Amino acid sequence: MNENNILVMEERSGDMNILYCGDGNIKDGLCVSVLSLLKNVKEPLNIYIITMSLGERCAITLEFAEFLENRLKKENSRNKVTLIDITDLFCENPPAANIETRFTPFCMLRLYADLIPDLPDRILYLDYDVMCRKDFSEMYYMDMSQLELAGVLDRYGKWFFHRNFFKFDYMNSGVLLMNLEKIRETGLFSKCRNRCADKRMFMPDQSAINKLSDYKKLLPRKYNEQKTADNETVFHHFTTRFRFFPFIHTVTVKPWQREKLHTVLGVYEYDNILDEYENIKRSIKNEYNSDFLYN
Repeated sequence: MNENNILVMEERSGDMNILYCGDGNIKDGLCVSVLSLLKNVKEPLNIYIITMSLGERCAITLEFAEFLENRLKKENSRNKVTLIDITDLFCENPPAANIETRFTPFCMLRLYADLIPDLPDRILYLDYDVMCRKDFSEMYYMDMSQLELAGVLDRYGKWFFHRNFFKFDYMNSGVLLMNLEKIRETGLFSKCRNRCADKRMFMPDQSAINKLSDYKKLLPRKYNEQKTADNETVFHHFTTRFRFFPFIHTVTVKPWQREKLHTVLGVYEYDNILDEYENIKRSIKNEYNSDFLYN
């Protein structure tokens, strides 16, 4: 695959639309991920957050979304944050067969995006543990007219899961450029929700997307680097890694965990973002007399 020639650009339409999903527990990651976008994006940002409450886990609050939007507007007055609570929508059509897997139901919220009329047709979904390192305009504005999704191969899953036995085709769902118009036309997410409701799966939403999407494009690794970032990396995704010395074990480090970034991964490049993140937390505590960012 020639990375220099794979992306056919569409005419730029102005704003960049970014989607995150989760409950109140993602606030730390959401904050640092959005700050990384601010460092690398010139266009206005429309940040959409799909959230819900389930059991003892609470939705992201409007108070937090407003605080985040105020921070974004300091960079560009056109930046915007839209919070969408789909608790009722989720409960009407839950992923019943996968509701108690190790991958929480909050991972599956992106599969409800086609049911939300306020979302734009072109939107880039990011996991909350994804950091932006470079301008991603070339990827964002690629021609999606005939595609449902564009994403990068899953680092581990590509070896074990295939629709085509003779080639790697299993995408990681942590960075997905989505064409919601096409997804609504094909019914992709509707089929994915039905599959999650009826069939227990490993990594349910990611597995369903890979199984059922017929119009997807594989992008270069630099758009979802799941290991060590290099000079070409655009999005750095902090997924769980396997290490084999002195014994086989997993390592999970998230981008807001400064000490672990330093001692476990030897990563220091996000320190300036984490400095600002700490300032934001202090500001929240002083302004609201609250630690709602953490809760």
